[in-house]
Amino acid sequence: MPKPSLTLWLAAPRGFCAGVDRAIKIVEMALEKYGAPVYVRHEIVHNKYVVDDLRSKGAVFVEELDECPVDRPVIFSAHGVPKSVPAEAAARQMLYVDATCPLVSKVHIEAERHHENGLQIVMIGHAGHPETVGTMGQLPPGEVLLVETPADVATLAVRDEAKLAFVTQTTLSVDDTAEIVAALQARFPSIIGPHKEDICYATTNRQEAVKAMAEKAEAMLVVGAPNSSNSRRLVEVGARAGCSYAQLVQRATDIDWRALEGITSVGVTAGASAPEVLVEEVIDAFRARYDVTVEMVETAQENVEFKVPRVLRETA
Repeated sequence: MPKPSLTLWLAAPRGFCAGVDRAIKIVEMALEKYGAPVYVRHEIVHNKYVVDDLRSKGAVFVEELDECPVDRPVIFSAHGVPKSVPAEAAARQMLYVDATCPLVSKVHIEAERHHENGLQIVMIGHAGHPETVGTMGQLPPGEVLLVETPADVATLAVRDEAKLAFVTQTTLSVDDTAEIVAALQARFPSIIGPHKEDICYATTNRQEAVKAMAEKAEAMLVVGAPNSSNSRRLVEVGARAGCSYAQLVQRATDIDWRALEGITSVGVTAGASAPEVLVEEVIDAFRARYDVTVEMVETAQENVEFKVPRVLRETA
């Protein structure tokens, strides 16, 4: 019996961004330089496949520094950490390597600069997300106020309405964030925003590709982890752009084939922490069931690269 025909629309760009690529390289180079085990505080990036692969090479993932011995290197994840974490590592005389994405570090510097200028900061982000925790932890308690929705803006209790600035998590929905920024500017006309958008290029590019793909595909699969903010936003963006079915899958085994019955076109993308091998796995799963034609939906080209820390470059 012949297989049904299916068009697979592949989003470009998709998958690894420069910050994720750099963070993974940092763990691999640390293992090469110092040998196993190397400790990593929090998942280096939000992807089980990546974390399991690094674990098999000798990385040990922990939630807090007190789980790490003082005589082994510790790496801070790409999401960034509160200032208290490197301070504690230094106090314990630990060797640590910071794998914070440079674009997250840029937001940290921005927040500190505003604080030095006497401004209170409003952060647009998701409560409890490691990046939000890390950014808020750059300044003393009470200096950074968190908002997650436009409704939160209405109840915000600030110190001085004339002395405010805002920053954002780098992995948010561009459209949702624009709504919150508009609410902030309406309530606090003198609030200062970033010189350049805090939402990173990779998040923006992947969301734009999904919007373009949603016009062509009846259904959409986003390869990524449930705890990956940028991956979950891609599902939301796809659904909002008119794709009637959008699903987050960690692996090809998560695909709900019954939900795709009768469909002739599917869009596939991947969050910034999902490796291309998992996208290929999904394509192979479709090839096993359908006569597949693969088409590309390209909305941008990326050539960003971030250097790894000098401590690893010097002897690696």
